Amino acid sequence: MEGTVIVWLSAFFLLIALLILVIYQLMSLADLEFDYINPYDSSSSINAVILPEFVLQGILCLLFLVSGHWMMFLLAAPMLYYNVRLYQRRKHLVDVTEIFNQLNNEKKCRLIKLIYLVVLLFLSLFCMIWSLLEDV
Repeated sequence: MEGTVIVWLSAFFLLIALLILVIYQLMSLADLEFDYINPYDSSSSINAVILPEFVLQGILCLLFLVSGHWMMFLLAAPMLYYNVRLYQRRKHLVDVTEIFNQLNNEKKCRLIKLIYLVVLLFLSLFCMIWSLLEDV
């Protein structure tokens, strides 16, 4: 059962890292909206963390899949599918010239991701506490 706790701790830290990346993207978009940063700097800072976010989401899904936590895998898989589809369509990067036209849509997308990740974080915390109490 100690392996289960390690899986849940790993998932917890992966979800915290994903939350930090999405919050960073939201802050960059908010800075752009309030004209604290220019479009080039904003889009380059967002584009720098997009692929690490996708990789972390893939690692999280793989962790749930390999460890046999099927429900958590099924809850995390839609975000991975969405990220893969964005990458395949080459729409994962923020365009410097179109960033002001897409600002509201990009903010909504990242806000939905943030809410989704917070729900996954609370579910993983619940499962981690549940598995710890099961061992006692």
